[in-house]
Amino acid sequence: MSEIVLGAMLFGTRLTEQESFAVLDRFVERGGTWIDTANCYSYWLDPAGQDGQSEEVLGRWLKARPGLRDRVRIATKAGHGQVNGQPEGLSAAAVRSAAEQSLRRLGVEHIDLYWTHVEDRSVPLEETVGALGELHAAGVVGRLGVSNHPAWRVAQARDTARRLGVEPYTALQLRHSYLQPRVGAAIPETAHRFAWPETLDYVRTEPGLDLWAYTPLMNGAYVRDDRLADAFDHPGTARKRAALSEVARDLGVNANQVVLAWLLGGDPAAWPIVGASRLEWIDEAMDAAELKLDAEAWRRLDVQL
Repeated sequence: MSEIVLGAMLFGTRLTEQESFAVLDRFVERGGTWIDTANCYSYWLDPAGQDGQSEEVLGRWLKARPGLRDRVRIATKAGHGQVNGQPEGLSAAAVRSAAEQSLRRLGVEHIDLYWTHVEDRSVPLEETVGALGELHAAGVVGRLGVSNHPAWRVAQARDTARRLGVEPYTALQLRHSYLQPRVGAAIPETAHRFAWPETLDYVRTEPGLDLWAYTPLMNGAYVRDDRLADAFDHPGTARKRAALSEVARDLGVNANQVVLAWLLGGDPAAWPIVGASRLEWIDEAMDAAELKLDAEAWRRLDVQL
């Protein structure tokens, strides 16, 4: 079963440590388990250009909550940390070094899910996959995930892992939500890959591969018209928003909650990563995890573009 995941990108930058702790505490109180961060969060928000603030905040939170480590699962990423102002990449040495530094910042002995954050086509897949396999075999990391990669590269990497006899990727993280942009439209975040229908079909038919969805609530666009990017300006968006509003009204919830329920119960089911900066937003998301859409709601939301 998929779950709501807490996104930790803003911890230690836009959210103070005290605010971050409060969000983390509420998430766990509401039954949350998975926390998703990265070794590069959030150098682009920090005037000092420092990597790893989010991991460090999580490490201090875990240290201040003895026994809590057994109740939560930590996911972090490698590949986009900065070395001399450039992304570290996915060479074997970079992957090993990034894992070591993440373990230190988090103050843990193992990482439950370790992602390769972005592509690095300068490095052979065998090298990256082999290094990740070594970390898994050593017990340093549990599951392995891949983020912002096209489906064909994920398939190649999984085949490579089987050939090498090492642990394959079992999770794919992409930008995904109920609304979809126009195909070929300019997206400001050029490194962000969307879960297009072909990718969803790949996940749906590939055993042992989960889909994790970041930016599932579109930075507030479902509840604020001014937040919707130009790439989503097409007739299908208007039809989908109308259906979403009707279902939300009939269920007595808001559009964000319907979207999260749609993702959790979809085919394939997704693990929505929610970056909440207010406690009430945590409650809203966790309430959505308990929302069940009936057959009529699914029919109305199935808007053909």
